[in-house]
Amino acid sequence: MKGKSGGKDFCGFALPGMFCFFAVVIIPFIYGIYLTLTDWNGVSSVKNFVGAANFLSVLKDTQFWSSLLLTFKYVIFVVIIVNVLAFAIAYLLTRGIKGQNFFRAGFFTPNLIGGLVLGYIWQFVFSRVFVGIGEATGWSLFESSWLSDPNLAFAALVLVSVWQLSGYMILIYVAGFMGLNQDVMEAASIDGATGWVKLRSIILPLMMSSITICLFLTLSRAFMVYDVNLSLTAGAPYGTTEMAAMHVYEKAFTSRQFGVGQAEALILFVIVAIISGIQVYLTKRQEVEA
Repeated sequence: MKGKSGGKDFCGFALPGMFCFFAVVIIPFIYGIYLTLTDWNGVSSVKNFVGAANFLSVLKDTQFWSSLLLTFKYVIFVVIIVNVLAFAIAYLLTRGIKGQNFFRAGFFTPNLIGGLVLGYIWQFVFSRVFVGIGEATGWSLFESSWLSDPNLAFAALVLVSVWQLSGYMILIYVAGFMGLNQDVMEAASIDGATGWVKLRSIILPLMMSSITICLFLTLSRAFMVYDVNLSLTAGAPYGTTEMAAMHVYEKAFTSRQFGVGQAEALILFVIVAIISGIQVYLTKRQEVEA
């Protein structure tokens, strides 16, 4: 009876989830690998086998490697700023300050706005609001739209991404701070640990599980950024802010080189998987239990 009951539970709960996972993730992934070996243009019914020709084309695609290098630069800035900022704000919001629940909700709100909508909102801010401030104050930083300058356009992308991602990471860090063993914290205070010593030697090791999650989420989301990149800059000016995901999309769907675009997507996936795996392995090793 138990065996039959277990089988029914599996069919009722696990089987639909497994079916959806295979239908939406595994099968398209395998099919995508197959497409990297063809010359399919995304429309034709004919798919000629070309072997490793698409990967050789990727090696010669300087624009892809430039966009990938820019993506690495973007990821470094976003991951560091988001996690440092979110950790610091979460620390302040668990110190018992007045209205901390209101601030938690306020910081989380930007994460609820879709990337496309967020990009268009900030496009208005950079092009109209900031320029208006520059005209009123004479500040050179706001004399013209940030989106028309390659360096400032990149900074704008980082700023918007930090503004969007920080709220979600704050909630994770807040949950981590609230889960800290108060007996350990009190014992540390009794032993004379205060300020930076307490943060470095007690709080950070106990918060490593939250840090692992936040680093993984920010790494994966920053590497795969597309919606904000599309709506805020669309790669402008002159393609200087085109991230890897946008280049892959343009290669596959605009240039009709679906096989090459799929090969670039596979390379990007492998890079993200390796870096994320190394990050999780290294940060997991630092985790301790109170």
